[in-house]
Amino acid sequence: MTTRTVPTALIVDWGGVLTNDLQSVMNTWSFREGFSPADFAAVMTEWLGAGVKVNPIHTLERGESAVPDFETELAAALSRRIGRPVPSAGLVDRLFSHFEHAHDMTALVRRARARGIRTALLSNSWGNAYPDHIFDGMFDTVVISGEVGMRKTDAEIFRYTSTELGVPARESVFVDDLTVNVRAASQLGYLSVHHRGYRTTADQVSALFDTDLRE
Repeated sequence: MTTRTVPTALIVDWGGVLTNDLQSVMNTWSFREGFSPADFAAVMTEWLGAGVKVNPIHTLERGESAVPDFETELAAALSRRIGRPVPSAGLVDRLFSHFEHAHDMTALVRRARARGIRTALLSNSWGNAYPDHIFDGMFDTVVISGEVGMRKTDAEIFRYTSTELGVPARESVFVDDLTVNVRAASQLGYLSVHHRGYRTTADQVSALFDTDLRE
């Protein structure tokens, strides 16, 4: 009979996991900026499409381009899409102003660390500032894509995070709200949880660590 290895590390995303969900943020931001979520999604699909050699999102997330340059490119693409000008200055800052802190998920991570579980933040950054005052004492390591020159779904950023934590993938639980990141982590051997809301994530994480982290 094989004994199950209980994981010893918890790795979580920021936007959409430690904050309100990305879709609601994108919806609010889009409408207030004068375009629809479908317009924004169409631009993202175009940038992710076959034949696109340089994806502006990927270069921003790796810290290879500056936020104002990305804002200019995004505003231009959206302007072409909707047929009227979209102001570029402050576009990303206004996006991040709609993020709200998810107190329940933050509390879960703190409970995990208090019980001896190693914790890490692994986030793809759009050049945004993170709420360090909230994260104080919460993580053993913080990995921000733009600071390390790698991004999810790159295998290298997962391996880098594991090295920083000192815990192998097979003993780590990874939580993210984006399917593509969850799939990438699973393929590398992480115990992956697709975050759809606090309750289901808390149940799954508690089961994996064999300890109640819910409240």
